Amino acid sequence: MLYFVSRVQIIRLLTQNPQIWITWHVVFIFLFQIISTFSCSLQMIDTVTGAGVQSSAAQLKTLIDLEARYQPKLSGLRLIECAQDNGLRMTAKLRELEVKDLLSLSRFFGFSAETFSLAVSLLDRFLSVMKIQPKHLSCVGLCCFYIAIKSSEEEKNVPLANDLIRISQNRFTVSDMMRMEKIVMEKLYWKVKAPTTLHFLRLIHSHIQEQLDSEGKMILSIERLESQLKACHCSFAFSKIKPSLLAMALVCYEAQDQHDPEQIDQISEAVKSLQKLLNVRDGDLVCVRELVRKCLAEYATTKCFKPHCLRLRWTISGRTARQLKHSYYKIAHLPTIPESAC
Repeated sequence: MLYFVSRVQIIRLLTQNPQIWITWHVVFIFLFQIISTFSCSLQMIDTVTGAGVQSSAAQLKTLIDLEARYQPKLSGLRLIECAQDNGLRMTAKLRELEVKDLLSLSRFFGFSAETFSLAVSLLDRFLSVMKIQPKHLSCVGLCCFYIAIKSSEEEKNVPLANDLIRISQNRFTVSDMMRMEKIVMEKLYWKVKAPTTLHFLRLIHSHIQEQLDSEGKMILSIERLESQLKACHCSFAFSKIKPSLLAMALVCYEAQDQHDPEQIDQISEAVKSLQKLLNVRDGDLVCVRELVRKCLAEYATTKCFKPHCLRLRWTISGRTARQLKHSYYKIAHLPTIPESAC
């Protein structure tokens, strides 16, 4: 009854004031256009990244058209890059440490590579448009990670927000996390599903594999390429590089790392055709490939801080594990020792 009365009052108000009606009519059309555009973009990304019937080349072309809409703001990334580490401003080093923590969490829960890659994309896009204090970075990072989980993982594998906070050893509350999640979504205009480097990497790998023989297909391992991409995500230098260019550079680096001249020639021809399709210049590709080489060389050294789960393990006792959802964490039980063996 209350809803009916309020609706009548609204209609009466709009009838008595035509100007208000016109204003709301314009606002409604504007919002409808935004929602339609956003829904269309999501549908295009889902179609491209799903198991569609389009060829890999056609899917790559579609992703290229969407890529620029989801790029981090370069001016914001440059501010982070130039910031001094005084504990008051966001720096590139702090961003790298946060991404490494997210990679540790992703490995701990066994989440897919899509989840981690999307979380990094969301984090970089948000940091490029918002100036945040270092004390808020862990909350922002975990919110981006949680958004990516809910977008990429099956519902049964999505952890509770409270469990995610406990395992990541943060001190903020679920309410803090929910408020921050709302801020992140608003600043990104609710554009969650973005064409990430992982999408380009898989499509480029698939396109090249289609042009190779059975022996050539054994050279480029998608698992190895995805592992290398995770290492690159942990470096701030790649935040400013287009996903398509980084994916191409990873494939070129991996191809040159092989020692079979015949197979390298086949892969090189496929890469050149992709360069034309994606409009990638030789100079840019060589430059980013060198950055990839330096990053992976540094990542392979013992001095490099590699993401690991050791920092998380001490909190996951048997008592804590029994309180978590069994769908995403399983307790490893020790075998029972028979009494006769004592």
